Amino acid sequence: MVSTLLTTSLAILGVAMLACLFRLLKGPTRSDRVAALDTIGIHVLAIITVMGMLLDTQDFLEVILLIGILTFIGTTALARFIERGVVVEEGESTNDR
Repeated sequence: MVSTLLTTSLAILGVAMLACLFRLLKGPTRSDRVAALDTIGIHVLAIITVMGMLLDTQDFLEVILLIGILTFIGTTALARFIERGVVVEEGESTNDR
């Protein structure tokens, strides 16, 4: 019963990820594409989590943490690039003092 639910959730996550991939490729604005990319990262995390539950292993926990960190950093960098045109501004750390 549980494996059927997990397999069904994998299929639903796959379809949702394909919808986000379509938005990533055809998004009308850059911010839509960044949001789609962030959502794809979350779907990847969910798929790996469900796969770990389905295989009854905890070996994927480090992978989940690493992908979560990379997704956050990537989304933040892309959003900053869209807003300001650069990811790291020159003299940024001296202005904060």
